[in-house]
Formats: sequence, C-alpha cells, structure tokens
Amino acid sequence: MPIDDPFKHAVLGSGVFYRNPRAALAWLQAAFGFEPSMVVSDTDGRLVHAEMRFGDGYIIVDSEWAEHVASPASLSGKNTQSVYIRLRENLDAHCEHARAAGAEILEEPADHFYGERQYRARDPEGHVWTFTQTVRVVPKEEAERLSGLRIEGWHR
Repeated sequence: MPIDDPFKHAVLGSGVFYRNPRAALAWLQAAFGFEPSMVVSDTDGRLVHAEMRFGDGYIIVDSEWAEHVASPASLSGKNTQSVYIRLRENLDAHCEHARAAGAEILEEPADHFYGERQYRARDPEGHVWTFTQTVRVVPKEEAERLSGLRIEGWHR
C-alpha cells in the first residue's frame, strides 16, 4: 500500500521568514498565487510551520523562531536572498495582480538579453521576489555579444 508522503517536494525549495507568518500566508496567496499545502499550529494556535506550493516548487513560510532567522522587516529591509519563480505565461498580468494586492513593484516587467521577461516585487515585510518568463531562446554566442560578457555554461 503506497504511503501518501506529505513532504513530497521538488529537489530545491526555500524558507522565507516573517514577523507575522499567518498574514504572509494569506498575502502570498492573494498577491502571488501561492497555495498553502501544509499549515502546522501549536495548541495556542501559533504557526509552527507552513508550506506553500507554486507549480512544482515550494516555499516554507515560518516565523522568526531563532536568533539566526529574521524577516527583512527586522533587518532594516535588507534581504539575504531573493526567491525566483518561473512563470509559464502571463507575466504582465501576474505583475498587475500583485500590484493590485499591494506588492511594491521594484522593477517593472522588462525583456532581458538572455531571453527572459521579468519583474521584481517587494512583499509587505520586505522580501524581494523575482518573477520571470522565457520569451525566447537565446544562443550563448548571442547572449555574449549582447551583454559583452563571457559566459561559461549556458542553459544546459
């Protein structure tokens, strides 16, 4: 009999820490389209652990539970990471939806020399999220020519 494993995950995910993780769960769902897949609370109703999915990826949403974890809101807005999410379609509509839900758009949707269209947004606690969509396949030689950079490895 197969066991239904609640921790079936993509190979790589990210943990994102918030002062108010319950509010973050609702906001990430409303603004960016993440779907809660697991929410664990203690007997007093405090969030202990939460997971959200987006396509085949996932993030962990958690509180500032130890000295070595913090929200950008606790670090004068500084980020030590940025989460990248690849959209399959409708990047501009996704951006407008996020903006309407209160995301601060740091970089408007724009096409880049490497064939991606992307935008960056900041959530209410200061996390920076990058949403990207492939708009065309660019050969390595063209990317090097357009950027003036030497590129090792390329979309392997």
